[in-house]
Amino acid sequence: MTSAESSATVPARLTLTGRIVSDGTELEDGLVAVEDDRIEYAGEASGFDSAAFGGTQVPLPTGALLLPGLVDLHCHGGQGVDFTSTDEDGARRAIALLHAEGTTMLLASLMTASKDELLRGVALFSQLDAEDLIAGVHAEGPFLSPSRCGAQNPDFLLEPDVDVAMELIETADGALATMTYAPELPGASDLVDLLTAHGVTPSLGHTDCDDATAEASLEQARDGLTAAGFDGAEGLPTVTHLFNGMPPLHHRSPGPVAACLRAAAVGGAVVELVADDVHLAPATVRTMFGLVGSANIALVTDSIAAAGLGDGHYMLGPSSVTVAGGVATLDTTGAIAGSTATLLDVVAHAAAAGVPLADAVFSASAVPAAVLGKSDEFGSLRRGLRADIVATDPDLGLVSVVRSGVLLPPKLG
Repeated sequence: MTSAESSATVPARLTLTGRIVSDGTELEDGLVAVEDDRIEYAGEASGFDSAAFGGTQVPLPTGALLLPGLVDLHCHGGQGVDFTSTDEDGARRAIALLHAEGTTMLLASLMTASKDELLRGVALFSQLDAEDLIAGVHAEGPFLSPSRCGAQNPDFLLEPDVDVAMELIETADGALATMTYAPELPGASDLVDLLTAHGVTPSLGHTDCDDATAEASLEQARDGLTAAGFDGAEGLPTVTHLFNGMPPLHHRSPGPVAACLRAAAVGGAVVELVADDVHLAPATVRTMFGLVGSANIALVTDSIAAAGLGDGHYMLGPSSVTVAGGVATLDTTGAIAGSTATLLDVVAHAAAAGVPLADAVFSASAVPAAVLGKSDEFGSLRRGLRADIVATDPDLGLVSVVRSGVLLPPKLG
């Protein structure tokens, strides 16, 4: 339990009433009942005897929305903490703050850095994964294209090296969940085989590859995960922030975007979208949902230390970043350097772009939970699942967060 959660209210039973938005559907007159750390009931309010259940009614505004706890597959930190360079105290503090903002489960994303720094980070977050504070580690590199490195520090990029990858896997002790890689680099095929054999999801990204290379690599990743015994979304490769860190789609040179869209459209890959109105235009987000469907999209933040804070200067791994007007850019090149949004912000941006709210919530909760193989634990409001609930006002303004049955404080500092 984090220091923030240890000071939270921990009643044995809670009830929350409002419009339930979960699993791609909406229920207008809903109620969620919590007993200990599990959801006891989620459905029509009229179908539940609140008086007999007892417990504490969480006060919510008229028209409140009840969402599953949000799940972020791509998060580099927040509230002044950079996951790649932080110590344990900083990591715990940032995770607690992210939980309180509605991201009740996340992968800790590490930027490309020196091998020693990556091994240190993997070891640290493996410990926090064992405490169920996070769902594992996402290594965004170091096996990325120098020509599409974005905010990644090119000084630390490597061609795929199975020995280095194996060190990360062993140090993670089961906590390494995903790794971003560029499939055109020498040794990428061997890397994909290694990752899938150890249950690590390959995530195609930061790549300058062509359409055929992307298509073949996604197929190899799917085959490898299937052979390792994974099915459903857990048996699919992902795509790191589609469109960003790769060549744009061109009608005579489709590149990796076309291959990734084809795969996602038939349920053969899950694509990340950073729907923060900076990484992608709202119309692009709306188009992607229309083309490939919410079940094949994971909304992510790609958030950095600046998330939850104002403009200023921050670190992103070993690189310095300036945030101006809420937009983070790398000091050396001016490239977009992650996001300052929370995952609830991303859901709100997607909904404002014209994505049905139920679809946006689904892609920020149930889909990433499925990618992690945790659909029977979190990502939905269903009886028996862990009691992770985000309550908002009708405009998606955060009101309350319950994580593992714990009502978190409304403000953390």
